[in-house]
Amino acid sequence: MSADEIWTIVFQFFENIAAPGWRQNQVIILIVLALMAWFLSGPVVTYIERRVRAREGWSKWQLRAIVQIKRRMGLILFVAFSGSVYLVMREVTWPSRSYLIGLVSQIALVWLLIAYLGRLVRNRFLRRSVVWAMWIYATLYLVGLHDEVAEGLDGLAFELGTFRLSLLTLILAAVMVGALVTGARIVSGAMAASIRRNEDISPSMQVLAVKAVQIVLYGCAFFIGVRLVGLDLTGLAVLSGAIGVGLGFGLQKVVSNLVSGVIILLDKSIKPGDVISLGETFGWIETLGARYASVVTRDGKEYLIPNEDLITGQVVNWSHSNEFVRLDIYFGTSYGCDPHMVRKLSIEAAKGVERVLTSRPPVCHIVGFGDSSVDYILRFWITDPTGGLTNIRGNVYLALWDTFKANDISIPFPQREVRVLGEGVHQVLPEDTEESR
Repeated sequence: MSADEIWTIVFQFFENIAAPGWRQNQVIILIVLALMAWFLSGPVVTYIERRVRAREGWSKWQLRAIVQIKRRMGLILFVAFSGSVYLVMREVTWPSRSYLIGLVSQIALVWLLIAYLGRLVRNRFLRRSVVWAMWIYATLYLVGLHDEVAEGLDGLAFELGTFRLSLLTLILAAVMVGALVTGARIVSGAMAASIRRNEDISPSMQVLAVKAVQIVLYGCAFFIGVRLVGLDLTGLAVLSGAIGVGLGFGLQKVVSNLVSGVIILLDKSIKPGDVISLGETFGWIETLGARYASVVTRDGKEYLIPNEDLITGQVVNWSHSNEFVRLDIYFGTSYGCDPHMVRKLSIEAAKGVERVLTSRPPVCHIVGFGDSSVDYILRFWITDPTGGLTNIRGNVYLALWDTFKANDISIPFPQREVRVLGEGVHQVLPEDTEESR
């Protein structure tokens, strides 16, 4: 059927509706039902919001479902009203006098279901594309025009030798691939949750297993979807090879980061939760991605460090083989203080600070005799570097201050003496001449 024939059918349909009779009456009934649904949607949404606020303990998925119901309350009410009217009219009058109401009610119901099923697609642009495509197809199917439209789309084709690609094939391929990719995402999400709950698998291997599952499922979804619609990819092998060579030169860094990410996951040198230092960046690994690692610092900043830098650069992993981290602080006391007493008091002060380990007791040593002080180093251990290093050092310094003040231990500081000379100073100054001015 050609496009002109389709438009002829559409025009005839609207002409029949415009003529007085039961078809026009059904259109009027549908308009009234739509207006009722629109006016009542506001009070119903307000009632739902009041009930939700009155009750606590809603889970996240329940709140999201309520939000989606509120957004489509008008369509929900219209489906309920039109469906009820159709069932009543079908029983009390001839089927032809309620056919249009039933058709519109079915279309509205299918649109509502498609809108909710489309929420499974996370990408906003892809979700809108899929929803609109399904709305159009469902409408054409219910009104009996899908075969004619399919023929018209199949006629719009690009042919090169034996290769033929039509607009219908592209649409079917997009729909099939989108559906399969969405299914693959749901399956991979369930498998990823199962893998992360397995405590026998290390965090790095969990990330690697999740990535491998996602690659396999998404790859299978793409190729299965393309093959289901009858596309032959063998003809594109040479072209894809040439494109791959060009992309290889342009995406060297991307490929390097991908390979580095796989190496990091395999050798377990860095895993989620580790505390690392890379240059001026200090924080813990939040996630390990295919291209970069997310490092969160104490001040809430999130650095995206390429995987290649973690392989080639010097990285300090504070929690690689164990959780123990040793910290050093330096201080000095005056020469008049007993060094044996200073060492003893310093160790006791450090032990009293929260987060400092007593199973690995602190130690204090003399490291030199300075110009005005005896210099010491105090070493202590912690097991939670994610809690911060600067704050624990500050707490230990504060404990030393309180302990030294309570035991009359003085901390020296530089002092300067200024002497004011007498009148004899003028005798050594040069004479006030024109040259000295």
